[in-house]
Amino acid sequence: MEREFLQIIRENQGIIYKVCNIYCDTEEDRNDLFQEIVAQLWKSFPSFRNESKITTWMYRVGLNTAITSFKRNKRRPDQNRLSYENFQMADENYEAETEENIKLLHSAVAQLTGVEKSIILLYLENKKYEEIAEITGITQNYVRVKMNRIKKKLKKLMDKEE
Repeated sequence: MEREFLQIIRENQGIIYKVCNIYCDTEEDRNDLFQEIVAQLWKSFPSFRNESKITTWMYRVGLNTAITSFKRNKRRPDQNRLSYENFQMADENYEAETEENIKLLHSAVAQLTGVEKSIILLYLENKKYEEIAEITGITQNYVRVKMNRIKKKLKKLMDKEE
């Protein structure tokens, strides 16, 4: 069982890194959250019944762990903001305007609540509403409603920062 679990983590560790990057500013915090997510995955692994994809289960456990951690750390100043450097960008030449828009988006995402960050992360990962609903544990219709609200909120935040 341990060998199978470690193989699953190796093959899908990108999911955990994405969750850590969107919820943590510092390398130390990302490492702590990574370990906490892996511990929670291990704890719940025996009860995983293959009723959903392994990646769906990993996102669900990872996001729930991150949201819990996010709420716990929310009281600490400067610990719940994402910086532009947290996102790994390809070494492509971006136009200055595109670069500025990306910075605005990242700054706006940093201001979202924990659940909103989860939904936008999954949306940006090209997950369908059905899968987002399964991962987050909310209805598909509510995902659509939340996504519309998040888009409006991001637009408002980005307009305010310009």
